[in-house]
Amino acid sequence: MAARVLNVNVGVLGHIDSGKTALARALSTTGSTAAFDRAPQSRARGITLDLGFSCLRTALPPQLGPGPGELQFTLVDCPGHASLIRTIIGGAQIIDLMMLVIDVTKGMQTQSAECLVIGQIACQKMVVVLNKIDLLPEGKRQSAIEKMTKKMQKTLENTKFSGCPIVAVAAKPGGPEAPESENPLGVSELIEVLKSQAYLPSRDPSGHFLMAVDHCFSIKGQGTVMTGTILSGSVSLGDNVEIPALKVTKKVKSMQMFHTPVTYAMQGDRVGVCVTQFDPKLLERGLICTPDSLHTIHAAIISLKKIQYFRGALQTKAKFHITVGHETVMGRVMFFSPAPADFNEEIQENVFDFEKDYLYQEEYLSKDSVCSEENKENDQAGEVQLPKQQWALLEFEKPVTCPKLCLVIGSKLDTDIHANTCRLAFHGVLLQGMEDKNYTETFLPKLKVYKQKHKEGQVERVMDDYSVIGRSLFKKETNIQIFVGLKVKLSTGEDGIIDGGFGQSGKFKIRIPDGLKPDTKMLLTAASKKKSKGGKGEMTKEDESSKNDAAQPVTISLIFKRYVFDTQKKMIQS
Repeated sequence: MAARVLNVNVGVLGHIDSGKTALARALSTTGSTAAFDRAPQSRARGITLDLGFSCLRTALPPQLGPGPGELQFTLVDCPGHASLIRTIIGGAQIIDLMMLVIDVTKGMQTQSAECLVIGQIACQKMVVVLNKIDLLPEGKRQSAIEKMTKKMQKTLENTKFSGCPIVAVAAKPGGPEAPESENPLGVSELIEVLKSQAYLPSRDPSGHFLMAVDHCFSIKGQGTVMTGTILSGSVSLGDNVEIPALKVTKKVKSMQMFHTPVTYAMQGDRVGVCVTQFDPKLLERGLICTPDSLHTIHAAIISLKKIQYFRGALQTKAKFHITVGHETVMGRVMFFSPAPADFNEEIQENVFDFEKDYLYQEEYLSKDSVCSEENKENDQAGEVQLPKQQWALLEFEKPVTCPKLCLVIGSKLDTDIHANTCRLAFHGVLLQGMEDKNYTETFLPKLKVYKQKHKEGQVERVMDDYSVIGRSLFKKETNIQIFVGLKVKLSTGEDGIIDGGFGQSGKFKIRIPDGLKPDTKMLLTAASKKKSKGGKGEMTKEDESSKNDAAQPVTISLIFKRYVFDTQKKMIQS
């Protein structure tokens, strides 16, 4: 029986030029077809343009179970160039353990911070690698390493990686031009740390097969090879797999893991799948899956959290770069929350309830967001109450193919890459996708998101004990008929019902079923007398007091809600 091989995916992330590729090379025993900047553009520009993969095999450490076996670290070298953050996000979703590579002479830089954010979203464990220690003068090297270690510990204090191992190395002493004979420093210690951090990732071979393909190329006489990491399920020789973006199904002819032929691979494995009669130019990266198991969607509902380092508000109707799986597309967002009464209610994770009412928000609610009117009512002792969960409707500019419950990241990738600011805005989970192109007509009316409307007008005069005339609630051109029957409240406490229009100038009649209070009647009668006198002659003392009363007009308040996606635009009062 062959010795078991446990595969752990290790992401190598960090700022450009922190030495990630050199570190992956120093660690690796076997490079894959995509490793070490083999792409001609990468070599020409001297930077990593795509995810590079290689592997390191070592004896299975005792914490991972008895018996013989090998531990395989698949090293995913993510590009550090700012404009390539899309690729990094795609890579982070297939990572079990992360190495954050820091240039010891520079410390945390903008992209190191962004990589840390991605790690917090997509990863459980991290090791910090302080690289390029050969650039520190030997006499001061140890104290400089200690100083940077302390600094990094402080940076990580309030993250989930607080207290993680920090290892100092020189992956390529003397820099890229140095002869290969120069031995790396600290790499064997780093391998021991990686072994101590390795854990049995939860792997499940059941369910639909889904693989994130990051490279596709042809081999003469063999066919087309798609390499990638299996996100869910398993695949065997002879299985049919679908390329959903192209609606094409192909049979698996052969498979390899790091140049070793295999007949089976499962979730978490890095594998090359060979098919025939397929042009590799059609698929550079993307997903392949069990036929008919993935869906192409035009819009989605996600649950989300704002990324704390993102400066500025997240506004409804704003556009973001939305990364779903290995795809990044532009999308417009609309934020919504539970109704204020349900802010503290525990929400079931990863499920969206279409039976409930939700409150439309002009922006994602956070401590620094200006609280809207509805939330002010929910405000206790001056502290803004925030809901336990918030959601967004995402509308994509072009359709995306992805599984349900996948990670979603929203960013502003058009921000100046030299600005020292985090461009990742929010992250979330895709709860419900909309496959129908006409989702605005077929799907959105089921989504009960409402806006709270509050209109104010004034009582102009009393008609009799049970009715008054109001003004300033509607514009002259408003069709008052649609408001007939809605309840209103007077500032003096009476409840009323809109009875119909009055004249042509937007005035209207209100019926007061329980009648006007005597005080209200006096107040309104005094106010209309004052109006009719209109400044004739001298003012008496009585006039003086009624003037003061009239300075406080009786206001009419109309509150109703309207569902955003209700085609009939009905007004609803509780």
